[in-house]
Amino acid sequence: MLRHSLLLAALLGACAPAGSPPSAATPAATPAAAADPRAEIEAQFRRSAQAWNAGDLDGFMQDYARDSATSYVAGGRLRRGWDRIRGGYAARFEPGAQRDSLRFEDFDVRALGTTHALVFARFILARGDSTTASGPFTLVMERRPEGWRIIHDHTSSD
Repeated sequence: MLRHSLLLAALLGACAPAGSPPSAATPAATPAAAADPRAEIEAQFRRSAQAWNAGDLDGFMQDYARDSATSYVAGGRLRRGWDRIRGGYAARFEPGAQRDSLRFEDFDVRALGTTHALVFARFILARGDSTTASGPFTLVMERRPEGWRIIHDHTSSD
């Protein structure tokens, strides 16, 4: 169950239609940021891990596009929609629930134009000095008015 719900989109199917023009409300990226969104996305994931580790489910879920088309694949299962993805994580954030510490490593970010990025990385869940789960994930992210959001997440476990 842990590996099935770690990075929902986790972390990507039900993407925005290909070729849709960027919204006028999409934040203007500097040429350097548009060409290489890596630093911005890595900083976002540091914040995401902090939210997870603080027990802040809504803060963690902030990375996912809040719509019914957002998709998450893990453990051979597909979840569609922000609400279903959030529901997969909710039990870990209940009072008294045990939730291992999360961190991300080995980022590789490839810009797909100025409004989309393909992200490869690893998640690591740890309890003390022991790794309890880890694995690679692939994300499709979209630059929206509120910042980079995951529109598709495919997470695997080692």
